[in-house]
Amino acid sequence: MNKGEKHMEMSYLGNTGLKVSRLGIGLAEIGYQLTTDNVLEAGKVLNTALDNGINFLDTASCYGLSENGVYGISEELIGKTVSNRRNEYILATKCGHYPYRKKLEQHPESWLASTVELNINQSLNRLKTDYVDLLQIHSCSLEVLKKGEIIEALVKIKESGKTRFIGYAGDNEAAIYAMSLGIFDTLQTSYNLVDQKARLNLFPLVEKQNTGLIIKRPIANAAWRSTKKIFVGFSDYYDDSYKERANEIISLGPLTNEPENSIELALGYILSEKLVNSAIVGTKNDKHLLANINLVKNGINLDKNLINEIKSRFDKLGDKWAQM
Repeated sequence: MNKGEKHMEMSYLGNTGLKVSRLGIGLAEIGYQLTTDNVLEAGKVLNTALDNGINFLDTASCYGLSENGVYGISEELIGKTVSNRRNEYILATKCGHYPYRKKLEQHPESWLASTVELNINQSLNRLKTDYVDLLQIHSCSLEVLKKGEIIEALVKIKESGKTRFIGYAGDNEAAIYAMSLGIFDTLQTSYNLVDQKARLNLFPLVEKQNTGLIIKRPIANAAWRSTKKIFVGFSDYYDDSYKERANEIISLGPLTNEPENSIELALGYILSEKLVNSAIVGTKNDKHLLANINLVKNGINLDKNLINEIKSRFDKLGDKWAQM
């Protein structure tokens, strides 16, 4: 470590004992926008993350559809590029979706114990590892959770050693129910400038149980004061809805001491919540990734009055806005 070099802020992931970078990397874009031939491009992003202090990698078994109709490009690219650095990162993936289909949609074999077992075995093979640190149910419904089959499957996988910890990734009523069970080691949920329901409905439960808290969509798909179309996986729904919400919040008047850089505002807002262990930002561009890393390493200190005003505006407008 060179003298004066700035460190990445770290946090313990709830009760797991895992120490994770508060800025993590989400790997949906690598799956959806690259192919298995784009090894150099994926490797550049992933090695840039690891070289600069990010140690939390979040993917899913369904990120990226290959030409033969099998999901898993993101995981395969991780395995091809950084499996040789496996001891340098905390690896999280997600399961539940049936892996053979032409597009991401509900399938009669999704959310079955047999599918979860299939998912983890495929994931380990693609990731070139014997275990993942965290295996998460991937945003299934409240109805699926209440059946219990998929939860039992995750517990068995944890007992087998294929994953060290288990989590739920999702929002709203399903996430509240998942947290009420006391089974999951972590929660991954949406939280950002324009999507704050988790602060009201989920953060108190997370804090009470010391559950690990991972934030998805922390920069709100760059919707704040942006005119660009931002990649959001397989749908533009979040992009359009988030921009509509941002415009409503901004329309209430000027925000004092707002940074010119909207990404700095978004990341600073999320990381001001000490309950947040890691905020995962997705990109396939190593320069964008490095800019985010530098922002976090340099320290983002937003005015507390600005943070409180953003929360107040959401509380005024957000009754009609569900988590996304």
